[in-house]
Amino acid sequence: MTASRPIPSEPPLDLFGKARSDRATRVLELIAETRLRWTTVINRQAPAVRVDDRRTPLIVTERRVEAHDTDVVSVMFTAPDGRKLPEWRPGAHLDLELPSGKVRQYSLCGDPADRHSYRIAVRRIPDGGGGSLEVHEALAVGTALTVRGPRNAFPFVLPGHGSSAARVHFVAGGIGITPILPMVRMANRLGVDWTMVYVGRSRDTIPFLDEVESFGDRVTIRTDDEHGIPGAADLLRGVGPDTSVYCCGPVVMTQVIADSVCDMAGVELYSERFSAPPVVNGTVFQVELARSGTVIEVPADKSVLEEVLKVRPELPYSCRQGFCRTCRVHTLSENVDHRDTVLTPDERAAGDMLICVSRCGGERLVLDL
Repeated sequence: MTASRPIPSEPPLDLFGKARSDRATRVLELIAETRLRWTTVINRQAPAVRVDDRRTPLIVTERRVEAHDTDVVSVMFTAPDGRKLPEWRPGAHLDLELPSGKVRQYSLCGDPADRHSYRIAVRRIPDGGGGSLEVHEALAVGTALTVRGPRNAFPFVLPGHGSSAARVHFVAGGIGITPILPMVRMANRLGVDWTMVYVGRSRDTIPFLDEVESFGDRVTIRTDDEHGIPGAADLLRGVGPDTSVYCCGPVVMTQVIADSVCDMAGVELYSERFSAPPVVNGTVFQVELARSGTVIEVPADKSVLEEVLKVRPELPYSCRQGFCRTCRVHTLSENVDHRDTVLTPDERAAGDMLICVSRCGGERLVLDL
């Protein structure tokens, strides 16, 4: 696996017009260091600058069931007055401010060339945090809401424009197709040499199957009921030196790919996951909520956010991966083990902390809660 340069945030200038800085692009840990701490795998950088928190009012204009057996629905948004929407690039996501006040992130899976609508797709998770249920049950056509972004923590780096690879291989599992699909469109539109493997339990469970199959024999569809559980050789068929691999899907699948790619010379791996990463090198410590005096013990394999939510369930959160800032709190301690990728040195020095990933560097952490 090569990791020779930071990821640029811009595609070719003639694709989307005038270049401008994408301040939301962030680069996380090398996969060799953590194995399962994801988003984009190249070099770990210094904390990024503040992200763009612009808020855009939108209205739901279309809903469509995309996969019956897994209950996936796509939702289309437009501006109430029909104006053009902020541009975005493959891999970008929106922060949805749901009617309940929850904030949840969903990948854009439409066409970046369409400047008048955004599309997301959401799988219903009955025992999740409630965001997917609200999207399925409350976002009817005509519903107005506000979004933040688009932001991009999983940018598509084109060969010859920041990537030394000559070809691209995509791997998507189930709902993991959402950030991958716009990348495939761009690669196909620009004549990039690319292939793709799309996996799921059955053909009824994978969304956007018709759109994926329209790309022809560049795409391999594998389902567990027809072909069995895929291994690394199935997922990475044809991958060799000078290949970039883009992967999004279940943890088991991404782990198989990570373990294999780490031993493949000349292969770049970029990946995104939709769930919180496992805690790496964690230790037990206590968290004190200063305003109430409540003391909570945080196990070595749990996040501060997970344990604080048990006594303060109203606290906002979203990405659970240390880049969206939703769970930012002020700490009264100086012994913070910062593990986010977005807070600036000044913000950290002022006492800001993202409790979804950052931890205590000692025995007790005091939060201004």
